[in-house]
This record gives sequence, C-alpha cells and structure tokens, in this order.
Amino acid sequence: MILQNQMKKIHPYVRFNDNKCREAFTFYKECLGGELTFQTVDESPMAKDMPAETHNRIMQATLKADGAELFGSDMMMDKATVGDNIVVSLNLEDEADANKIFNALSEGGEVFMPMEKQFWGAIFGVLTDKYGVEWMLNCDVTKKAL
Repeated sequence: MILQNQMKKIHPYVRFNDNKCREAFTFYKECLGGELTFQTVDESPMAKDMPAETHNRIMQATLKADGAELFGSDMMMDKATVGDNIVVSLNLEDEADANKIFNALSEGGEVFMPMEKQFWGAIFGVLTDKYGVEWMLNCDVTKKAL
C-alpha cells in the first residue's frame, strides 16, 4: 500500500464541453445549495499563453456543500463524451507520496501532464490509468511553508 496514514481526499471532477461548466455548476448549486466559486482562464497566469477565445472558460469550479466538494472545468485534453466526463481528483498532503502514487497509477497507462509545480502552489499531474480511468493528482506544497 502506497498510502498509509496520510490525509487524502478523493473528489469527483466533471469535465464539460462547449463552455457549459458555469451553467451546470450554477444549476448544481441551485439543487444542492452550498458555496460556489469559479476561476476563469483569464483570472490565471495561464491567460498569457492561451488563445483569447479560451479566456472566459472555467478553469476550476468548486461547489462546497455539507462537507463534500464537487469540482469541474471547461479545460480538458480531449472532447468529453457523456459517460466518460468524470475524472477522479486525488488531493494529497505529501509530495513524495503524491509522486509515488502518480507513478504507480501511470504504469501501463498514459501520462497527459507529468507532476509539476503549478501557479496555485501545488504539484499537479494528469494521467489515464491502464483501465482507462482519468486521474488528476494535486499536492499543495505551500502548506509546508506554514
């Protein structure tokens, strides 16, 4: 077992086509209540490297309700098909464990984005495992400085 006593959080992550993330998450908030936040591409350091037509896309939507979190995005590596538009998002606290898990999950699969430091203060990577399940691993490295 790679993870033993480490704090971990697993979240569903919904991928959207045609810039439907804002609309869908607004609907989910109406249905579920909670606190909803959005970050667009334009509000991120990525904006300078992205085409202007992508700047209004939702890079990260977060709906927090009753201790649960649902994440979503208009940003994806391919066109989502209904039924495969859910990704498993794994949030970890230890960088070494995050890299071990990423490497283990990627065996026999395909790495889309290797684990690398990101502007939001985490290391982050995306892969599809050998069973066709897409995973996003995030490890907040800024908490270590606190």
